[in-house]
Amino acid sequence: MSQIETFYDVMRRQGITRRSFMKYCSLTAAALGLSPSFVPKIAHAMETKPRTPVIWVHGLECTCCSESFIRAAHPLAKDVVLSMISLDYDDTLMAAAGHAAEAALEETIEKYKGNYILAVEGNPPLNEDGMFCITGGRPFVEKLRYAAKDAKAIISWGACASYGCVQAAKPNPTQATPVHKVITDKPIIKVPGCPPIAEVMTGVITYMLTFDRLPELDRQGRPAMFYSQRIHDKCYRRPHFDAGQFVEAWDDENARKGYCLYKMGCKGPTTYNACSTIRWNEGVSFPIQSGHGCIGCSEDGFWDQGSFYNRVTDLTQFGIEANADKIGMAAAGVVGAGVAAHAAISALKAAQRKTQDNKEEA
Repeated sequence: MSQIETFYDVMRRQGITRRSFMKYCSLTAAALGLSPSFVPKIAHAMETKPRTPVIWVHGLECTCCSESFIRAAHPLAKDVVLSMISLDYDDTLMAAAGHAAEAALEETIEKYKGNYILAVEGNPPLNEDGMFCITGGRPFVEKLRYAAKDAKAIISWGACASYGCVQAAKPNPTQATPVHKVITDKPIIKVPGCPPIAEVMTGVITYMLTFDRLPELDRQGRPAMFYSQRIHDKCYRRPHFDAGQFVEAWDDENARKGYCLYKMGCKGPTTYNACSTIRWNEGVSFPIQSGHGCIGCSEDGFWDQGSFYNRVTDLTQFGIEANADKIGMAAAGVVGAGVAAHAAISALKAAQRKTQDNKEEA
C-alpha cells in the first residue's frame, strides 16, 4: 500500500499545536461516549496510522446524507474529509467529473486494494438489469459490486442504503434493494436515518480510523453507541407520556404546553437513534422538540408502516395523573377486603374459643 500522511501529520502541517491536537482527541472520545482512558489510544492511532482512503458512491437517493455529513460540527466535516480520511472519490463532492472522476475511482481501487473503505449512499435498483440508475455509463449495481470487491469494509449511509427507504416502498417497481442484500461477503455497518445525524456519521468514521475495526453493532448491524436506546427513553417529553398527558390535536392547548406527541403518531417509543441526545444542527433541536413526532426513519421499512400521523403501536403506559383515582380506589378496595377478611377470621376464632370453653365447663 502506498504511503499517505497520518492525521497528525496533516494537522501539524496546518499549524495545529500539540495541545490543540490532544484537546481534539479528548473531544472525540467524549463524542464517542468513551472514557478519558481512551484519549491516549486515539492520539496514538492518529499519530501513527495513515489516513484511510475512502470511496463514496451514490445510487438511488436524494443526497440528504451528504448534506447532513458536510454540516457535522464534532468533528467538523472538513477535518474528516481533509485530514482524517483521504476522500479519493465522491462524485458529488469532488471537483473532477466525467472521465476524470471515473479514472480517480479506478486508480484508488487499484492503488489501495483491500485497504479502502467503501461508503454507499443510496441503493441499487435490480429490476430491468439495473437500468433505473446509471452512473458513469453503467448500472449502479455493477459499479457497487466492482467497488465492493476489494473494499476493506462498507458503510451504508442512511435509510436508503441500509433498508431501501422510499425507493423500496411498496410496490417497489424498480426493485430497489439495500446494500447488504447485494454485497454479502464484506463487513457492513449500517448508519440509518433519513438522513443520519451528522455527528453520528463522523463519529462512526472516527471510531473506525482510530481502532481499525467496526464498532460494536446491534442485531440489525447498526453501531450500538448511537442506536442502542430508543428516542422515547431520552425524550424530554417522556414525563408527559408517563403522566398520561398527550397532544390530542395539532396546535391544541396540550401542544402549546409541550405534551407528548405519541397520539399524533410519534414513533419515538419504537425507534432506536440518538436524535434526543445528540440532536441536530450542533445540538440545537430535533423533530420532537420542534413540535413534530418522530417518523421512525432509522427503522427498517418505515415507509410501509402506515401513516406518519397514526399510532401503529399499542403501548400501555402507567399514566400517573390519568389513572391515579382508579389506582387509589383499587388500593382502597384491596385494603377494605383485607380488613373484612381479618374481621371474619377473628370472629371465627372467637366463636371457636367460646365453643371450646362451653365444652370444658360441661
